[in-house]
Amino acid sequence: MPPTKLKYVLITAAKNEAQFIELTIKSVLKQSVLPLKWVIVNDGSTDETEQIVKKYADKYPWIELLSLPPSSDRHFGRKAMAFNKGYEKIKDLDYDIIGNLDADISFDDEDYFSFLLNKFKVNPKLGVAGTPFKQGKSQYDYRFSRKEHVSGACQLFRRECFTSIGGYIPRKEGGVDLAAVVMARMNGWETETFTDKYCIHNRPMGKAGPHFIRYTFISGYGDYQFGVHPLWQTLRSVYQMTRQPYIISGLLLWLGYFWALITRAPRAVSQEFTNFRRQEQSNYLKEYLNKIISKIG
Repeated sequence: MPPTKLKYVLITAAKNEAQFIELTIKSVLKQSVLPLKWVIVNDGSTDETEQIVKKYADKYPWIELLSLPPSSDRHFGRKAMAFNKGYEKIKDLDYDIIGNLDADISFDDEDYFSFLLNKFKVNPKLGVAGTPFKQGKSQYDYRFSRKEHVSGACQLFRRECFTSIGGYIPRKEGGVDLAAVVMARMNGWETETFTDKYCIHNRPMGKAGPHFIRYTFISGYGDYQFGVHPLWQTLRSVYQMTRQPYIISGLLLWLGYFWALITRAPRAVSQEFTNFRRQEQSNYLKEYLNKIISKIG
């Protein structure tokens, strides 16, 4: 008897994504293994997002469009709130894996989801899986992110893992995807980014242009709020100084973090979460140090 295939569902929260969401939809349609259900949540878009999604939802019964009314709320927790509305539509279905797919992500590979599903099949302890994303010709090298972190661009969760962490918890500070992955490990699950494949991030990130300084400073500020170890942040910032734009990017990350530290910015996570994350990072730093010592020796 052939092995049972894992069934997966997808949820996409989309707000004013008319420029890219069709690329996302076409990428999923080309997959060798299609989702049991894909709920695309139109979060009060004012562009053509709803019309684009509706065109495909009318053609493919496993794609469902859920449109939310416009909201004056403008905070990072909106994505989680929209995702949770979509989750209500699929939570009672018979599936094994649930995926959060951003509305500006596409894939060159038709076996992208098949590849990740197989990782869950061979490792019953795997709770969260994903791949790196590419933007243009650049791809993060994970030197200060680790493969244990799974990007929120496309996160796949084992159903039992997603339930055990309470799903996505809306936080106005953001970091919903990051918090979910750390909480999965806190609950004893393994999490991993598999670098054999990648997804494509089509929307330019806020690391360039007129908002670069504010974006990078806030990123460092948020690192403090989400429990990053001070030494880890310092080394990460030094590393970022070696990448374009040289010096300024890493300096802004460091300044944002230590400004939050000095001003005692409110934590976005529990003390238990902070302790767990800092212990992990301390262990990672010891690993790096031992590798350096072994090479010297």
